[in-house]
Amino acid sequence: MSEMNIKDALGLVVRHISLSTVEMASVMRDIMTGQCSDAQIAAFLIALRMKSESLDEIEGAAQVMRELAAPVDISGLDNVVDIVGTGGDGANLFNVSSASTFVIAAAGAHVAKHGNRSVSSKSGSADLLESAGIQLDLNPQQVERCIREVGVGFMFAVNHHSAMKHAIGVRRDIAQRTIFNILGPLTNPAGVTRLVLGVFSSELCRPLAEVLKRLGAEHVMVVHAKDGLDEISLATATEVAELKDGDIQEYLLTPEDVGIKSQSLVGLDVADSEASLALIRDALGKRETDAGNKAADMIALNAGAALYVAGVVSSLKHGVALAEDTIHGGQALEKMGELATFSQGLTSSQGAE
Repeated sequence: MSEMNIKDALGLVVRHISLSTVEMASVMRDIMTGQCSDAQIAAFLIALRMKSESLDEIEGAAQVMRELAAPVDISGLDNVVDIVGTGGDGANLFNVSSASTFVIAAAGAHVAKHGNRSVSSKSGSADLLESAGIQLDLNPQQVERCIREVGVGFMFAVNHHSAMKHAIGVRRDIAQRTIFNILGPLTNPAGVTRLVLGVFSSELCRPLAEVLKRLGAEHVMVVHAKDGLDEISLATATEVAELKDGDIQEYLLTPEDVGIKSQSLVGLDVADSEASLALIRDALGKRETDAGNKAADMIALNAGAALYVAGVVSSLKHGVALAEDTIHGGQALEKMGELATFSQGLTSSQGAE
């Protein structure tokens, strides 16, 4: 069976019967093209959550979101990577993944960063970048220029997934974690095949590595820290499912494994995007506070993983060492300023036309 409407799908899912990839894609296409009522969408999302989403269902939904996204062309570029989290860890740390992008780009990779405004944290990636003066209202061609010319471009989800408008009100009204929390990081509009993906539950590590393999990913680390973070933690071991050369390996990673001392996360939580930006500027700049030094180590851990996955270095340990050198040399902070200036130039020239 291929075509399936949401009513029939709901009848199966409430009985804990999973849909095939093709069936899920059919339902998802109806949702994303405005064919379903809010009540149907809400019921379907909650029923899926209660059953627990299968790999086939996640794959089918991701295929449709990718198909309907406004794409960013990264053809011909080497070492393109995304570093992204599902969010929802409730830790309210400074924005580690966004800070890491500037280190990654300054160290020689290209970052096609997919993100959104804050869902559960005090500072989502979009909020943080706006505070840094980086323009977010860019079209796909302008984002492509950022990636090609600066080494890092930010894809604001609302600008690339306009079909999401059919589900956004429902998601806000039910205020529960749904399959969409998982789909965001799987649907990068640039179609990157290399990424570090942080997840809110260790139970998602292997399944999402499997889904990414099916979707054509080359090298991926799906991570969840023992302290609950949806990124590699400075304070404790992190569970990893790594997809490389078609195989998935699972292991525990500690900071000491890659030459960094474990430290508590005290001082790394922030009240808002402005506080997050101040901490990041300290970490990437002169590191004048204990928190700034800690934040620099946390950024190096995560940026190092992305440099490894991007293929810039041959091992995780080398990636972290390169990230540390890039932070301490000041190039990452320069890269943040470069993206702000470049993106502002794009929007001002657009306004002048």
